[in-house]
Amino acid sequence: MAYRYWCGECGFKTAWSTESQGERQQIEHYRKQHPGLVPGGQVEVNHRSPSGAPGCLQLLGLLVLLLVLAAACHR
Repeated sequence: MAYRYWCGECGFKTAWSTESQGERQQIEHYRKQHPGLVPGGQVEVNHRSPSGAPGCLQLLGLLVLLLVLAAACHR
């Protein structure tokens, strides 16, 4: 899963990242842009990879396929 935090004061939003990275980015934004305010806003959750990158299971399947093809060509 990936998370994106939206500022409750302006249009700022963090990049898609882990929950902890997004939270740190939002806190840093509030510290610089809205000093004295408690960070607020909303959190957007993407249950799929936002970059379209394959997950671990797909990569493992691709690796097995490549190993099978390499073994078949080695004969």
